[in-house]
Amino acid sequence: MAYGQIFRPHSPDDCCITVNVGGFRQRLEHEVLKRFPQTRLGRLLCCSSREAILELCDDFSPSEMEYYFDRNPSFFCYVLNFYLTGKMHLVDGLCIVSFSQEIEYWGIKERYLDLCCTNKFHELMEQVEDKSWDQRSDDLQHQSSELSIEDLSTVEDDLEMFEGSWCADYRRNIWIRLENPAYSTSAKVLAVASLSVVLVSIIAMCIHSIPDSSETDPSEKKAENPVLTFFETLCVLCFSAEFLLRLAVAPSARKFLCSTLNIIDLLSILPFYVTLACGVMDEGENTDLENVGKVVQILRLMRVFRILKLARHSAGLRSLGATLRHSSNEVGQLVLFLSVGISMFSVLIHFVERESEESELQTIPIGWWWATISMTTVGYGDTFPVTLAGKLIATLCIICGLLIVALPITNIFNKFSKFYERQRRMDLRQTMK
Repeated sequence: MAYGQIFRPHSPDDCCITVNVGGFRQRLEHEVLKRFPQTRLGRLLCCSSREAILELCDDFSPSEMEYYFDRNPSFFCYVLNFYLTGKMHLVDGLCIVSFSQEIEYWGIKERYLDLCCTNKFHELMEQVEDKSWDQRSDDLQHQSSELSIEDLSTVEDDLEMFEGSWCADYRRNIWIRLENPAYSTSAKVLAVASLSVVLVSIIAMCIHSIPDSSETDPSEKKAENPVLTFFETLCVLCFSAEFLLRLAVAPSARKFLCSTLNIIDLLSILPFYVTLACGVMDEGENTDLENVGKVVQILRLMRVFRILKLARHSAGLRSLGATLRHSSNEVGQLVLFLSVGISMFSVLIHFVERESEESELQTIPIGWWWATISMTTVGYGDTFPVTLAGKLIATLCIICGLLIVALPITNIFNKFSKFYERQRRMDLRQTMK
């Protein structure tokens, strides 16, 4: 029993309801509405309480069985035509977004659009989505510009922090020259000198990996090349002096130590001193340090952090770091897609290749390696399928890898471009000051 039947006895009007849409009144038969029970008006017939009715309409008069909707009365004419014909048509002169919102409100699905309007509807919606995408890109670029202004204001705030501190003028002048290479000729000289030391350190580390560069001591053990050791020590001392100087003149020591670039500088320095300490303790034959040699090797490996010091002198590397930091979703999706594809194709290639004695893809872990280098389009060629079915699966794997890798790359590249432009604008504004 419908809710309105509680208030008055049965009559011929019980088979109809009155709908008032923005002042436009129309009587509709139950049988017409029951043809589309999932629409808003069709669901009204199943309501058994006033609260349920008011969830579907804006107001309700039980005495007159009239339902009021505060919607566009002109559009409701098209809704009536839908109930009578079962087909929905686009409204001339109405925004496609408003049209989509209206049919969603009345519970009319897109599949009820007539064939003459379906293609036009999807074309207009695609145009709206493209404009929305462009608008979001512009908003992101605008936000990046705002962030650039905020970063520049942060630099200005840092300079204001010198006020009232010890040796404020001297520290401010040194700080500006260390932070902004474009400030003066002396600042450019300091930047070039710092960059040169970084490059010398990297070159020395590369030469140190060549077997012929090492020497042997009288006990026939490998010893450090004295020339490389000299350059290594000199570079570390320069890094240490620069770090301590920057720390001494920084407006806030706490903020300085929390900076990413400064953490990288510290990590490039510490291994050298920890290695020296381990070497001294090893010479003292301390029995508590049995694996000092391995510790020293690991610490020497950490010298690779010196390469990251180049980010201080490169806007591109800083932009790359910001891009990776703000593209966690895209990178996560890329890793997820690759993981699913690698797992699937490794099992498939193992299934078709396990019977072949010539094939090296006899286990699934080997299949993981093959699928990884295939989907990432590296293709070492150390493992490859030999059967016809395996080659077909390999072809499909490579094609899927191209598609999967290409999907999130566009978004990541767009973010990199915006961050790079942002960094260049910041550098330009600092140069103009």
